[in-house]
Amino acid sequence: MAEMTPVSLSQTYSQTYSQTWTFFEGAWHEGNIPIMGPRTHAAWLGSTVFDGARSFEGVAPDLEAHCARVNQSAINFKLKPVVDTDTWLDLAREGIARFDADAELYIRPMYWAQNGSGGGVLFDPETTNWCLSIYVAPMPQPIGSAITLSPFRRPTMENAPVDCKAACLYPNNSRSAMPTCSWRKMAWSIRRRRTALSSTASRGSG
Repeated sequence: MAEMTPVSLSQTYSQTYSQTWTFFEGAWHEGNIPIMGPRTHAAWLGSTVFDGARSFEGVAPDLEAHCARVNQSAINFKLKPVVDTDTWLDLAREGIARFDADAELYIRPMYWAQNGSGGGVLFDPETTNWCLSIYVAPMPQPIGSAITLSPFRRPTMENAPVDCKAACLYPNNSRSAMPTCSWRKMAWSIRRRRTALSSTASRGSG
């Protein structure tokens, strides 16, 4: 077996992402630093909430509202909002100052559960951890966008935490956007089925 040379995750990933600064465990770190391990509840079972603000042309619109909303998301998700809004704001401004004045940035405060209770699905709110990550992310150009059909839809309160900005809500968005023919075929199949059912119901009511 060939000898494998260990490579630091922070060294590897910091070279493949745009300029990034993250405040984690009391200090600023440059690059895509590791913040979770294989036993972290959030990495395994998705107990993560976040929010996303923007900074561009020297302004950060609604930054305070985004910082307040991540705390409300934590409350709704049953995590502990251990960072007050003013501290989020101060750290965000401090982090923004680390970039060029004309940089277009994404500002992402996050909370997650570090440990589970009893090693299972239930997470322990007392182990809530957090970070603030800021990175270069150019604003989309105003050139229009495309839409498509998808077999996936937005979940509702009884089956997903839609009252918070939870990371677990986003995988279906990604699957919907993937240019995979099988999704399109499934979407058209569902649409045809609904149309047929609607047509049958209309004839029956007549």
